[in-house]
Amino acid sequence: MMPARPLALAALLSASLAWPAAAHHGWGGYESGQEMTLTGTVQQIAFNNPHAMLNLQADGKLWHVVLAPPSRMSTRGLPADSIKPGQTVTVVGYPAKSDPAELRAERITAADKTIELR
Repeated sequence: MMPARPLALAALLSASLAWPAAAHHGWGGYESGQEMTLTGTVQQIAFNNPHAMLNLQADGKLWHVVLAPPSRMSTRGLPADSIKPGQTVTVVGYPAKSDPAELRAERITAADKTIELR
């Protein structure tokens, strides 16, 4: 039988390794055959790993838009400070199967610059 302290440490290590996997959802959760285009106003944006995300007011509702990882967005010409709340952007992507207000973006147009995200 394992002493309590190493057992607790092992449990903590297991939980910390599982967290990133739980936070990162697979692309199978999106309707890849139903491409959508949304143009709206950015309400909030976060350039955090594993994916940047923004909340977009478009088509009469608030959409949660999953973008690419921040490093990819920066490498492709869209660094963290290039999108701000109040700005109008267009995203093209696929709706989530389980959340009718979530979209996985394939490309984004901001400030007349279109960036491929995948």
